[in-house]
Amino acid sequence: MGLFSSINTAATGLTAQRLRQDVISNNIANVNTTRTTEGGPFRRSRVIFRPRVEQPYYRGSFVPGRLDNGVGRGVRVTEIQKDLDSEPKLKYDPTHPDAIKSGPREGYVEMPNVNVVEEMVDMISASRSYEANVQVINGAKTMFQRALDIGR
Repeated sequence: MGLFSSINTAATGLTAQRLRQDVISNNIANVNTTRTTEGGPFRRSRVIFRPRVEQPYYRGSFVPGRLDNGVGRGVRVTEIQKDLDSEPKLKYDPTHPDAIKSGPREGYVEMPNVNVVEEMVDMISASRSYEANVQVINGAKTMFQRALDIGR
């Protein structure tokens, strides 16, 4: 494990949580979008994380082999997935240009499947995860500085 592995691991978390916040912001911004280029209402997106285990890190001579178990390499975003499972919300508004013109749902508008309360909870979670990773980096910097002070 290298000297900067904790910072590298926290940096992967910072990058992943920043992207997660961007996706959540996009969901909230499109809460009223009833027409997209793909057709139909906007669909909520979510970020899928996976651990970074396939990328080896430098292992110095002072780290025993039994500690090299794949833990501590960070996280990566594997995909941004659309929520196609949940149905769009229906809102009755026959004057809306995207209202359904015929059938049993005539006059209803298909609204995005975005729940603003759920998105805000996800935003708080992503923000706190981001802050925790910043604290890891700050703690590592403090530890490195103290180590340098000891050597003086």
